[in-house]
Amino acid sequence: MNSMMRWDPFREMDELQGRLFCLLGRPVARSGATEAAGAAEWAPPVDIVEDDKEYMIKVDLPDISREDLKVVVENGILSVSGERRFEKEEKNRRYHRVERAYGRFLRRFGVPEDADPSKVNADFRDGILKVRIAKDEKTHPKSIEVKVA
Repeated sequence: MNSMMRWDPFREMDELQGRLFCLLGRPVARSGATEAAGAAEWAPPVDIVEDDKEYMIKVDLPDISREDLKVVVENGILSVSGERRFEKEEKNRRYHRVERAYGRFLRRFGVPEDADPSKVNADFRDGILKVRIAKDEKTHPKSIEVKVA
């Protein structure tokens, strides 16, 4: 016996968006998700840079106060979370367009094996959070001079 299934284009778009977000490594925010469920509403952009001594993650966080930020390293995962609050509309002021994202966010990054999670430093200045994770001294390559006799 054949059964008919009702086509829901919005459900298909939600599924496609979820697959794209998974591919891009961004958190999935479902349209039916609530704040109580802890779903992230937006994800700030980041740059990850490495040199010989450390890894540095730069996160763009304009209009966020230091008190609304949290940086945690636990079980090999660096988590940066916080909230950008929406300004309440005043009586003499109307918003014509709101394009910036507001609400909670959460970004998670795996700490590389050659990094030392006990040596993490975070600095927040001018709307940019810089998290530095020092590399473990044991993993630095050392050159040894070979003498020919």
